[in-house]
Amino acid sequence: MPDGSLPPSPPAGAPARPLRDADALAAAGLLPAAGLPALRAVAARYAVSVTPAMAALIDPADPADPIAAQYLPHPAELEATAQEREDPIADAPHTPVKGVTHRYPDRALLKPLLACPVYCRFCFRREQVGPGGGVLDEAELEAALDWFAAHPGVREAILTGGDPLMLSPRRLRHIVARLSAMPHIEIIRLHTRVPVADPARVTAAMAEALDTETALFLLLHANHAREFTQDARAALRRLSRAGVALLGQSVLLRGVNDSPAAMEALLRAMLANRVKPYYLHQLDRAPGTARFEVPIAEGRALLEGLRGRVTGLAWPTYALDLPEGQGKAPIGPDFAERRDGGWQVRGPLGGDHFQPDAPPPA
Repeated sequence: MPDGSLPPSPPAGAPARPLRDADALAAAGLLPAAGLPALRAVAARYAVSVTPAMAALIDPADPADPIAAQYLPHPAELEATAQEREDPIADAPHTPVKGVTHRYPDRALLKPLLACPVYCRFCFRREQVGPGGGVLDEAELEAALDWFAAHPGVREAILTGGDPLMLSPRRLRHIVARLSAMPHIEIIRLHTRVPVADPARVTAAMAEALDTETALFLLLHANHAREFTQDARAALRRLSRAGVALLGQSVLLRGVNDSPAAMEALLRAMLANRVKPYYLHQLDRAPGTARFEVPIAEGRALLEGLRGRVTGLAWPTYALDLPEGQGKAPIGPDFAERRDGGWQVRGPLGGDHFQPDAPPPA
């Protein structure tokens, strides 16, 4: 692994190790041999890795399999559009020191490595992530942590990358401990796919590494209900038993979760595993990802149709990360419209209501 830790054992019947190129995926029966020349070109351009846990979920007989769509290379990835950008949310201009991205006044990203257990075909950092790992060396990591220590206005440290749970428990424990010792850091957040993509990595030692008196939230990236396998559920249960607060984030993806049934199942699967849906992201326009984009109007209608069908606990913030580092903007459906003297409000269970403005104070 990028920091020297040992890979976990695969589930029964799965490949023995991650599949990292087109030929390995074809040998496992997950890609057609006839398409290998084009797919080798994709894999040479963008990192490929499919863990045993995810390979076991893919149905090669289903050309519309939602798990395969997320992880298997596709020739369309080499077809960039004019609207796509290599750095779609502008990480680079907001990087004061290596491994740190600072956009918002009160929070900043810490990217201790750029390796992931799987490489999503829609990743907005696909130009940076890969099996090389991009691991900060000891001096670079300490410089990044020193930056957080020197900025008391930063109250939240967000570990991302890459996937911070690809670190060894020892290194992760060190990072959490250093951040927790900073009196101005009130929140530590980790963004990860590991509990679903490589659940065997969530060991007791990993959960223990996240033990801190500082408020700590783990944001799980999952896009389809099928990702919540028995092993994934066990990994999430181990984290919740260790006191880790679990939130969920997803990307709205064509052919993966853009139907009412698929989105409802995803949100319900999260809640059933004590994961509170937090963000539903509009696709970031990274090169070669256009086939996944769902128009914003469709995304709004999708969520609007679920309001009232699923509990409010399942309701994520539908958001677009604006280019040039301008931050995330909520773009979800509106249920209220300003009218003369008040507001016209649509009920999620049907019917409208006019709410008059409150009278001025006496």
